[in-house]
Amino acid sequence: MKSFKALKDFFKINAWRYALGIFWLIAVNIFNLQIPRLLGKTTDLIQARQIDNAGLMRYAGYILGIAAIMALGRYFWRIYIMGSARRLEYYLRNRLFSHLETLSVNFFNNHKTGDLMAHATNDINAIRMAMGPGVLMLTDSLFLTTITVYTMAAKIDWKLTLLALLPLPFLAGLASVFGRHIHVRFRAVQQAFSTLTDRVQETLSGIRVVKSFVQEEAELDRFDAAARSYAVKNLRMVKIWGLMGPMIQLISGISYMIVLGYGGIQVINARISLGEFVAFNAYLGMLIWPMMAVGRVINVLQRGSASMERLNILFNERPEVYDDPATVKPVESLRGQIEFRNLNFSYPDGTQALKNINIKLKQGKTLAIIGRTGSGKTTLVNLLLRLYNSPPGQLFIDGIDINEIPLTLLRESIGYVPQDNFLFSDTIANNIGFAGSYSQSEIEEAARLAQVYDNIVEFPNKFETMSGERGVTLSGGQKQRVSIARALIKDPKILILDDCLSAVDTQTEEKILQGLRRIMKGRTSIIISHRISTVEDADEIIVLEGGAIAERGTHEYLVQRGGLYQHLYLKQQLEKKVSEA
Repeated sequence: MKSFKALKDFFKINAWRYALGIFWLIAVNIFNLQIPRLLGKTTDLIQARQIDNAGLMRYAGYILGIAAIMALGRYFWRIYIMGSARRLEYYLRNRLFSHLETLSVNFFNNHKTGDLMAHATNDINAIRMAMGPGVLMLTDSLFLTTITVYTMAAKIDWKLTLLALLPLPFLAGLASVFGRHIHVRFRAVQQAFSTLTDRVQETLSGIRVVKSFVQEEAELDRFDAAARSYAVKNLRMVKIWGLMGPMIQLISGISYMIVLGYGGIQVINARISLGEFVAFNAYLGMLIWPMMAVGRVINVLQRGSASMERLNILFNERPEVYDDPATVKPVESLRGQIEFRNLNFSYPDGTQALKNINIKLKQGKTLAIIGRTGSGKTTLVNLLLRLYNSPPGQLFIDGIDINEIPLTLLRESIGYVPQDNFLFSDTIANNIGFAGSYSQSEIEEAARLAQVYDNIVEFPNKFETMSGERGVTLSGGQKQRVSIARALIKDPKILILDDCLSAVDTQTEEKILQGLRRIMKGRTSIIISHRISTVEDADEIIVLEGGAIAERGTHEYLVQRGGLYQHLYLKQQLEKKVSEA
């Protein structure tokens, strides 16, 4: 199938495993074919009274020996065929995860987590079933059918064989029709499962909001609708799959009826012996499994093909942000001088976010950015991190176009504290030391600088305390300070703080800023905040409004100038006096 071409690299490496498994499978089938022949011969000897007890025991020993060899062979084909399918599952999971890590932020803006999780679970499992049991049943049914039919025709009676196989063309036609329907319906099942997974993931992630707004029943109704859709689509597919088994059994029954009628006449007329008739029925019985397997093979392979098509769509996705070998330069280190030259930026959907941005931030200086929500503050730093591509010739670091700087070097040189303060479900120590391998003393020093050390040592397990999913066991202020510590421990050339002090009180904010001021000396820093108190010591402050620079200068200049900055300053001063009163 065309969809499985994406696995050619895996099959190049593991083809010998499949070949060895198929070898053992064929060997087992060859030995299996000897049993009806021995049964037929024994029957004829018994009928002719030409065998004694010792002879019967000898033939029983032959059959027992063949069974032992078949048991050993079945063990080996399971190891090599099923084991290879498990290797494929491992390979696909790693390939999918590593590929997702290369994709740009915009991809995840447009794809839900639950849908991606469905790809990593149900789809990969369906492919494993196709490349394990599917390969097994396909090989087994093809070989067993071919060799059994040959033996029946060549060794017993070709006319009886031809009559017994007359119903098989109907089976082939049914298999083709059912296969097409199964493929389409299984894709619908997988899509419904993606929707269901996404609904569960989103509800559990937002369970606190759900409970706060007393929306448990409403969320249950939404889940019920998704679960019902999944069940209905599964039932539509099962209806097709459920028809195949009975139809195959009906065709098998017709074959047995033909053999019993015509074969019985042949025995009565002495054209074939009773032993040959017994052997023929045993061979026909062996054909039932391949006939039954046809339905299962079609079902499993069509499911695997549909899932592989869904995965191929993901594998064909390409990152929007990447190192272009034609333009990237062999830069070894960055000092931290930043320059925006008349920068204009629009998101992929066409929304313009920044207009005519001109900023020159010298190495070791601090730039503060302030503005209303949606004014473009975070977009500006996202471009510095190259989460999105900036237009060529409009953003430079150390005089080098940011698009020409290797991504790894760029991001390693930046310490970034985002707004959402995402923490992993791990220990606090591992969250702070996320960027690399750091000693306990380095982790503790970073925590001190971020003013979170005292909070951490009050926990029973101190730095080994689990932060919970997304840092749920910590307060908002503690999460922010752990995120700050995670950025500071990198000792970056450029430090970006994106509104990261909003969840701490003014006293804690002042303590953090005192520690940050020492660190920011000689380090290029960008601070985004809504609070004037956070940015007032910056070397330059710019006020963004509608994606453009509305005001710029020092704190003193902007307070005297009048405008949005002065308005925010006076408003926050008034709020401070009210809170103190």
